[in-house]
Amino acid sequence: MQIILLEKVVNLGNLGDVVKVKDGYARNYLIPQRMAKRATPAALAEFEARRADLEKAAAEKLAAAQAEAEKMNGVAVSVARKAGMDGRLFGSVGNADVADALKAAGFTIDKSAVRMPEGPLKALGEFPLDIALHTDVVANITVSVVAE
Repeated sequence: MQIILLEKVVNLGNLGDVVKVKDGYARNYLIPQRMAKRATPAALAEFEARRADLEKAAAEKLAAAQAEAEKMNGVAVSVARKAGMDGRLFGSVGNADVADALKAAGFTIDKSAVRMPEGPLKALGEFPLDIALHTDVVANITVSVVAE
């Protein structure tokens, strides 16, 4: 299916690109999330008319994300969990727990923005994590897992 991207999509393209994607990806994700439209002649004409507004909105989102990243870079949050004598946790610390700790510190982020490349944290200690605030903006934080 040919679609027009209404915002930047990771590994797909930038605002205004006409790309071919699988039908299900377009119908079930991109179009309902308002990230894309079907590439019909009428939609292309409408997009060209609204292009300046969409580019301005995208630039504002990027600027807001960069400002938030400046405040968030280097922040250290602490999460308390029950742990055994050897320092392993009874359970784990996931991205929802990190998002809740950041919310308590005054930042509002979605749990899907927390990048945990090695999976949930299962031991005591300090761990550097990335927070994806925008497709182009990533903030670095430190999560300290401490025993209750």
